[in-house]
Amino acid sequence: MERPRRGGARDPGCRAWPLFALRAAALLLLRQASGHPQCLDFKPPFKPPRPLAFCAQYSDFGCCEAQRDAALLERFYGVTEHLDHAAYAACANHLQDLLCQECSPYAAHLYDAEDPSTPVKTLPGLCPDYCVQVWQNCRSMFKLLSQDRELLALENNMAKFCRYLALEDADYCFPHLLSNKHLTQNLGLVTADTEGCLQLCLVEVANGLRNPVAMVHANDGTHRFFIAEQVGLVWAYLPDRSRLEKPFLNISEAVLTSPWEGDERGFLGIVFHPKFKVNGKVFVYYSVEVKYEERIRISEFRISPDDMNSVDHRSERIILEIDEPASNHNGGEVLFGDDGCLYIFTGDGGMAGDPFGTFGNAQNKSTLLGKVLRINVDNNDRGPLYRIPPDNPFVHEPKARPEIYAYGARNMWRCSFDRGDPHTKEGKGRLFCGDVGQNKFEEIDLVEKGKNYGWRAREGFSCYDKKLCLNSSLDDVLPIYAYPHKMGKSVTGGYVYRGCESPNLNGLYIFGDFMSGRLMSLKENRATGKWEYNEICMGTGQTCVFPGFINNYYQYIISFAEDEAGELYFMSTGVPSATAPNGVVYKIVDTSRRAPPGKCRIDPLPVKTKGKLIKFVAKEKFIIKTPTERPKLRTTTRAPARAKATAEPPRVTTPDWVQQILTLLRSQNRVLTTTAPPKPPKPRKGGRTGGRRGQRRRNRPTSAPAQPRNGAVRIMNGNVEGKDRGRVEIFINGKWGTVCDDLWTSKAAAVVCRQLGYAYVIRATKKAEFGEGRSLPILLDDVQCSGREKSLLECTHADIGKHNCSHKEDAGVICSHEDVTESEQ
Repeated sequence: MERPRRGGARDPGCRAWPLFALRAAALLLLRQASGHPQCLDFKPPFKPPRPLAFCAQYSDFGCCEAQRDAALLERFYGVTEHLDHAAYAACANHLQDLLCQECSPYAAHLYDAEDPSTPVKTLPGLCPDYCVQVWQNCRSMFKLLSQDRELLALENNMAKFCRYLALEDADYCFPHLLSNKHLTQNLGLVTADTEGCLQLCLVEVANGLRNPVAMVHANDGTHRFFIAEQVGLVWAYLPDRSRLEKPFLNISEAVLTSPWEGDERGFLGIVFHPKFKVNGKVFVYYSVEVKYEERIRISEFRISPDDMNSVDHRSERIILEIDEPASNHNGGEVLFGDDGCLYIFTGDGGMAGDPFGTFGNAQNKSTLLGKVLRINVDNNDRGPLYRIPPDNPFVHEPKARPEIYAYGARNMWRCSFDRGDPHTKEGKGRLFCGDVGQNKFEEIDLVEKGKNYGWRAREGFSCYDKKLCLNSSLDDVLPIYAYPHKMGKSVTGGYVYRGCESPNLNGLYIFGDFMSGRLMSLKENRATGKWEYNEICMGTGQTCVFPGFINNYYQYIISFAEDEAGELYFMSTGVPSATAPNGVVYKIVDTSRRAPPGKCRIDPLPVKTKGKLIKFVAKEKFIIKTPTERPKLRTTTRAPARAKATAEPPRVTTPDWVQQILTLLRSQNRVLTTTAPPKPPKPRKGGRTGGRRGQRRRNRPTSAPAQPRNGAVRIMNGNVEGKDRGRVEIFINGKWGTVCDDLWTSKAAAVVCRQLGYAYVIRATKKAEFGEGRSLPILLDDVQCSGREKSLLECTHADIGKHNCSHKEDAGVICSHEDVTESEQ
């Protein structure tokens, strides 16, 4: 079916639905499409630790644990004491049903209390036919159940009484919700859309960061977390998300990086020693320039004896330095394994195709580039700074560096050890890595001792250097999963979820792509040994409608993290520059099921703080959006004949009639509002396609007219002209100027995008996301548009040149030629 063009003429042979009717239909369909389980504490339901005695029907999944179940039973006894024998026989079952609706997984809906600001009803919402039945036989017991005077005043009027107990959303009334397939199907499982995309939600944890590259914990019982910025600063955060004003570590003067978008150098990794509580040691990985030569440096620091939230900067000891022949592919991960050894992950040295030597650095075991290294840094206060573990695989190979644990890596960006299943410890110690690809594929590897991971012979499952690839002595290990550059161009490795709060995610390996902004997951099928793929989407409809939850994030996914309790996080930014304070840390949450109350409680050890604490203030917002079809993509190529690919491509479906109505609804609006991250710029050729961070964009040469018209606009990304995104600049009365973001919305952004030849607006940006236009005057403020205007001058706005803002509030836009969603970006 051809999609109607936005703002185009309608086919006179087709009847046009009124816009309000389409909106109503779409909202109704969204409401019917899936349920929204929620308890009276405004949190998801859970599986009780042990079966319930009174409300037994909710023993497998609901909102009550044994203590609440016992309290409801006591209340049942208290009411039945006032019933005679006949009333008890007629009403006891009804009474139990009414009381136990507090344990229903839809309790918040039944009691019409879907947010903390709504007063909770004293009785659950009843379906009309059931209400009539109860009223006719048992209305005398309502005064024993409720203190609602308004309800009790209607006790003798059946119609008004039942109308009072009715719910606005009739789908959730009792007892019909028990037979509603939309509400009971897959209850308690992770929500997925028709294409199998898992719908999860987020909690904002930290913001205002400059390319947050890592988040770690000290494993010391304090449950602090430490976030590292690419520029060389590390910040300490307390469990309540407040931040110490003084940095935990500041080596920004030594770190080699730049403001250029896509610069892969900088502060890249940090890890605390497993015995940090005893020895106070922290290890870092960063880029440095020594006598005009670029190097990667692994250093050791000690905690300050006077402040547990700061390192002693004078204590730095350089453990290892490796020359970098190029400025990209710097690796950057440092981890401690369960064996107590330090693992270091290096890139292949940069440029394109690993051109160094006969077979490249990654296949050359006499160099440390393109490798996983394993060293022992225990008891190094005297003697050598590190020792070689005697069981390292190449210690007896004369020409090999003994530090090497595994080789054949291109640029492993973000690796993690699996904590293992919380109960069985299955999977414990597995080492997962995302290895950034060259021209075609990104891959996820399970790293094992002594193994060769194929680069530059192989990229993903495909041959890159055909001569090397056909070498039978290569004996390389294939990835557990690979995906093509249609899905993303720079993998960011993640973690296997082993936390407590979202039990349905246990065993799910969650990772992402820096360029496309996709969140993805793999789950091992233990019967077949294969890894099954599911994309992760932000929850649509009511999936994320819980206090404090959001459903959108910035595109450029830089890194993933675990906290001390095992909960999972990721870091992303809207501007991939080491100096742009646009980075946000998000916690991943599954709203389909939580752990039982109290199970995940932590009791952090006290933290002595010196200096000022900066209280956390959330800035991201929940955005209402409707689901849209994602592109149909194949996720991997066929593996070579000697091995099989272990991951299946995601399933896709054609849009159903619900989707078609929603598409028609969108086509009747001139403005598309979406939380999609911006579509990534095309990376440069010449080997930087798989670079860790976004590449600098090349601008198409344009021939500007001698004198722009009044109201003409352009978009600027920093000091260069943007292509489909940038700071908005407008030409008025012979001069260019900027626009303030006061009242700036997607409707105004749509006017700008349409002027520039784009059909859609992806996002209206604020707070000078694309840089400040300080060299220009501010010409427009308080711009309010309907979205149909031909230029911003036709919108309502303050007088030209009058404003009450600064360039820190310069407005911007992200435009697109296609109707895209967040997962497509």
